[in-house]
Amino acid sequence: MSLPELCSKIETHTARLGVIGLGYVGLPVAALYAEAGFQVTGIDIQPERVNQINQGLLPIEGDEPGLADLLNHVVLSGRLQATTCYADLHKCDIVLIAVETPIDANHQPQYAALKAALQSLGAELHSGMLVVVESTIAPRTMSALVQPILESISGLRAGIGFFLGHCPERVMPGKLLSNLRNLSRVVGGQTPETASVMATLYRQIVHADLDETDLVTAELVKTAENAYRDVQIAFANEVALICEAAGGDVWRVRELVNKTPYRNMHLPGAGVGGHCIPKDPWLLAYSAHASETPLRLIPAARAVNESMPHHIADLLSRALQQSGLPTSNARVLVLGFAYLEESDDTRNSPSAALVSELSRRGIASAIHDPYVSPYQGDILSRAAGCQAAVLMVRHREYAKLDLGALANSLTHPLLIDGRNLYTPEQAQAAGIQLWSLGRSHLGE
Repeated sequence: MSLPELCSKIETHTARLGVIGLGYVGLPVAALYAEAGFQVTGIDIQPERVNQINQGLLPIEGDEPGLADLLNHVVLSGRLQATTCYADLHKCDIVLIAVETPIDANHQPQYAALKAALQSLGAELHSGMLVVVESTIAPRTMSALVQPILESISGLRAGIGFFLGHCPERVMPGKLLSNLRNLSRVVGGQTPETASVMATLYRQIVHADLDETDLVTAELVKTAENAYRDVQIAFANEVALICEAAGGDVWRVRELVNKTPYRNMHLPGAGVGGHCIPKDPWLLAYSAHASETPLRLIPAARAVNESMPHHIADLLSRALQQSGLPTSNARVLVLGFAYLEESDDTRNSPSAALVSELSRRGIASAIHDPYVSPYQGDILSRAAGCQAAVLMVRHREYAKLDLGALANSLTHPLLIDGRNLYTPEQAQAAGIQLWSLGRSHLGE
């Protein structure tokens, strides 16, 4: 099948789609294409997840507006079916790959899931198939890894026997459908003709700009945009530390800085988590690993942001000491374990880093999170026996929390706020001592 023929099948919704990886990215993508009228086959290696999806049940516990209803609708309509069997992809005209692409302890890409998906897909690849990688990858991964594996196993040549593209996702838990529909996408094709057909494909579900480009540019754009965010957050976090030392309030400073045109100081916070920002800057940096290009800013930003849970532990230790409480054998309530508000996603959770650091200091943790199943339950019951509470995630449930009741449940009315959720006035009215990230505690 030629690219013009594939484009015609896309426009008439007769192209059959496959989606490898039914997680936070692949599942909503598959559901949206099914909603648009395509027949979609979803592949996942977890049988339990596949069974849930085929029952029309959403396997994501966070607050995802519209996704549960959409999934149920497209499964019941018969347009989306999940399976663990890669052989079912042989009938597909287009396959999208959305699997995890983590890094190791040395910040090197770990493509085990991607390689496995490519190897299994290669055996089912047929002439005229379009393969699009949506996973975030280091620049030049499409040419150095994806293309060789598919060509070797299939015996076909990219650009002739099959077509290759990269359209990196731009989604955030809690906004999956909204992001997929309304955020612009970079559409990278091995050839301009491939990128054009890909744009036709994504136009079926995306109501924003689709910028056609080459593979390397698409790889660079995605990793660069998340590295940019990481650097900006690191700057905000360092300003927060300076404000604490200088006797200032970073939240007031940020407000006034951002009144100046073309200034956009990001939010400081207790840590940066998720699957993207902690690793994508390293994927960008990895593309220069074989050269002598000096890299200073990206590693420095990563170091600042990774240090923030440790700084929250420092704030807690200082607060306990100044309250006359021993830090050894203390017990604290950690509010929030997901990396993001209204989500159950715990990947690279700053709270996990905090709990580990507290344990190293001899401080035990009781954990609460309304979306993470091991930690759900009554907040005040979890607070019993704790000397203090540490707010790590801005879940809506915590904004509604009765601080007075929390103060009464703790053995000492002490609260460390790592996300600027509570005001000093609220704390004073509740009779709870508040230590906030980015605010001076020189007089405490």
